[in-house]
Amino acid sequence: MNAERFPGLRDGWARLDGPAGSQMVDVAIEAMAEWMRSGRSANQHGAFAAADASDALVDAARASAAALLGGDAREIAFGPSMTTLTLAFSAAAGRTLHPGDEIVCTRLDHDANVRPWLIAAERAGARVRFAEPDPETLELPASAVEAVLSERTRWVAVTAASNAVGTVPELEAIVAAAHAAGAHVYVDAVHAAPHRRLDVATIGCDALACSSYKWFGPHVGVLWARHELLSELEPDKLRPSPDTVPERWETGTLPFESLAGVQAAADYVRGLDWDAVHAHEQALLGTALAGLAGIPGVRLHGAARRRAPTLMFSVDRRTPREVAAALAEREVAVWDGNYYAWELERLLGLEPDGAVRAGFLHYNGPADVERLLDGVAGVAG
Repeated sequence: MNAERFPGLRDGWARLDGPAGSQMVDVAIEAMAEWMRSGRSANQHGAFAAADASDALVDAARASAAALLGGDAREIAFGPSMTTLTLAFSAAAGRTLHPGDEIVCTRLDHDANVRPWLIAAERAGARVRFAEPDPETLELPASAVEAVLSERTRWVAVTAASNAVGTVPELEAIVAAAHAAGAHVYVDAVHAAPHRRLDVATIGCDALACSSYKWFGPHVGVLWARHELLSELEPDKLRPSPDTVPERWETGTLPFESLAGVQAAADYVRGLDWDAVHAHEQALLGTALAGLAGIPGVRLHGAARRRAPTLMFSVDRRTPREVAAALAEREVAVWDGNYYAWELERLLGLEPDGAVRAGFLHYNGPADVERLLDGVAGVAG
């Protein structure tokens, strides 16, 4: 689907490294190049036309990102990465905590949605409790989070989809349970965003972050949060910088050329036929899972019923790096290690080398799956 829209695929590789970063879509590349050629590059809020153009670009990028996430443009902040934004947000949230307060994280999350909350808790004298996925399937039901909620819980940090094994938690039910306990919810939607429509109103969360480079754009982080939170929490900022929302959450000059790419990529993603995307990606995932399960010496990790098209596996007597390197010789790009899913790696006893990860996006096709299976069969044999 739409593979011709991605110039980076023209080299013939089977790009199954999408969970670590997608290829950019043509309109995002063109938008960035056009902005850089235009002569409109200037900082914001000046008394001349180019500065006005930068103001308009930022407004347009906020509007497109907000439409992608189902929020309001006044609730969108940009930053260098989801990690940077989460560190800033959790630090501000942490300043409202008191000794004895609690935060809930999960063993399924990328460390960008764990370590920032651990730091915030340590500074405040608060406690972090962990929700555990099912040890067999790696599913994360709402009951796993409910089991560690208490009247002292102030924040729940949870992924919308595991970047390692693809598990899609019972997100709406988790949010409802957290709110019933009086807690706020921060969602890491980095891995979910290229695979499913996101709507913060439907999810019901209080804040959500993602990264444009995972949904076919440039390296920019996007934070949505309820306006009252962005207003009430106190982020670290310079004294002369704006204290308005959402600008107070953005440190330094924004990367205007990249925001042109964010806007174009967000508009592209919003135009996708999500039913077709889901059917296509799940078909690729199903073929890959069945094929890998039939190769002697291959061990799959996780078997969630609801999952993004991402899988993780180990090969007997071969390190994950050896497997990845052998696949690279066949021009199949996969990832090895823990992909920053640090808690999950330890839960599964896979440290220090982790496992192999392959993921599909809508620009992948059946031939990519065949090359993966052929390559793994060659390594395992």
